[in-house]
Amino acid sequence: MELEMAADELKSVLNRLRRAQGQIAGIIRMIEEGRDCEDVITQLAAVSRALDRAGFAIIATGLQHCMTEGGQVDGDRDQMRARLEKLFLSLA
Repeated sequence: MELEMAADELKSVLNRLRRAQGQIAGIIRMIEEGRDCEDVITQLAAVSRALDRAGFAIIATGLQHCMTEGGQVDGDRDQMRARLEKLFLSLA
């Protein structure tokens, strides 16, 4: 399944990933500075949510693309459904 996203969808996903990248750098600094464990865990949870949202956005776009694609035979549709289900579960 190729990653085919509209420019605005792609921009949104990239922004989420860049924000998460910045948060991870911040978490590394927090650990190096010996910051409070609770603060570090709170930031880790925020990064995890941001990454999950980016992943779900990518999967949802793929699902939308598959649903609007005409002419697929049932076997292909079942295979695509299984692949998308596996992707969703990998983020669960």
